Amino acid sequence: MVSLWENWRRGVGMSRRGPKFDTVGGPSTYAMELTRRHSELSLTKQGADTGSLQVNLSWRMRSSDVEDVGRRTGGSLRHPLRAFKPTVVQAHTQGVVNVDLDLACMYELTDGSKGVVQPLGNFLGDWNAPPYVKLTGDDRFGSPSGETLYVNLDHREEIRRLLFFVYIYDGTPAFDRTHAVVTLIPSNGPHVEVGLDERAPQARSCAVLLMENVKGELKVRREVRYVYGFQAELDRLYGWGLQWGRAYKTQKV
Repeated sequence: MVSLWENWRRGVGMSRRGPKFDTVGGPSTYAMELTRRHSELSLTKQGADTGSLQVNLSWRMRSSDVEDVGRRTGGSLRHPLRAFKPTVVQAHTQGVVNVDLDLACMYELTDGSKGVVQPLGNFLGDWNAPPYVKLTGDDRFGSPSGETLYVNLDHREEIRRLLFFVYIYDGTPAFDRTHAVVTLIPSNGPHVEVGLDERAPQARSCAVLLMENVKGELKVRREVRYVYGFQAELDRLYGWGLQWGRAYKTQKV
């Protein structure tokens, strides 16, 4: 069967024996999107289960559609379509809701060890040792580079499952006021994107992607499950069994 990568480059998705994925961007980005309809992908079958896997969160803030209608239209009907276009601003700009999105990962290894990699508590992980997941840093303002986790897939046989999730550390619960995208960037094959664009105005956390080692095959599945609590609620939802306590970020000078 022709690979998904080859089919995608021809613009036809997979063959009739497999799902057809939505593509994102131009030929230079080589990105496909996991959706509700086509929610699962095998990294192993794509030859993308070795080397470095980047998991990136990028996001921007936008002001309220309702609040900005008058300003964007200038109080006239000369440009009626502008009312439906959100005004994108930087997350730290005054006058908009302040939101600090964090990218994190719960891990479970084949030896039974479990834990979390996240900015909160400075649990940044390790690349060359368990859990083979490393967080590069904490973006508090929605910069273009965002936040990135690196997964060492050369140790994939030691990984049972990874849950990549996003939570709002501080500020108003406002997933519906951000443009957030989580992107998988494997060492081989196309990028895989998951947009957090569903309306969940009171949610503080979202389980985005679940990666599982199923009989030696590494699979990723779109979750996009919003919860109104934090890590402990996601833990209960996926049965991780960790003990959670209150933690705070160090103040940046």
